[in-house]
Amino acid sequence: MSRDQAAEISAHGVTVDVGDATARYLLYGLLPSWFVPGVADWWMHRRTRIEETTGTKESLIHALMMTEVGIPIALTLRYEVNPLLLTVQLGAAATHEATALWDVRTAVHSDREVKPVEQHIHSFLESLPFGGLASLMCLHADQVASLLRGGRGDPDAWRLVPRRPPLSRGYLAGIAAAVGTCVLLPYGEELLRCVRTARRDRKRAKDEARLGTTKGL
Repeated sequence: MSRDQAAEISAHGVTVDVGDATARYLLYGLLPSWFVPGVADWWMHRRTRIEETTGTKESLIHALMMTEVGIPIALTLRYEVNPLLLTVQLGAAATHEATALWDVRTAVHSDREVKPVEQHIHSFLESLPFGGLASLMCLHADQVASLLRGGRGDPDAWRLVPRRPPLSRGYLAGIAAAVGTCVLLPYGEELLRCVRTARRDRKRAKDEARLGTTKGL
């Protein structure tokens, strides 16, 4: 099948552009659906009382993973896909996978029970970045080829180029609101809960040590 044939698919007499369909899938399908397993994972951490087990360490690992995913997504929403952006995306995906392994190992080696449901949720959170990146690379095969050539012949290959046309302000505001509601709010609450519990435990340990010293006099 030629590129022109692949670019147009007729269904019931309606011509569908493959590029537009893929872009709509990424913007209105994959990205919004990402928030669902994220909130579900937070809920599993809460149910297994993360603050009493792995505590602040694991919660900070979660914040690191969200940063590793959030930065390339934010850049992709604002800038054109080119070799520079693809390099950032590929590097972030690899780093996120390594951090995810660290996260699970930290939880498993603690008193927190990682239930099968949570493990299944993790499978979504790990596969979605690769699915999104694969779709994006298919959508921008020319930029993948440019990356493999080291960006030779493309003066914009290694700089951030603003999207033309940019995504609508309404869409960006909606994504920002979803990030605040489904990511920053729940995981901020988790980190705060872990920090408060750690402070309480340290205070209790100091009080018990002081009491023991007093009794020994």
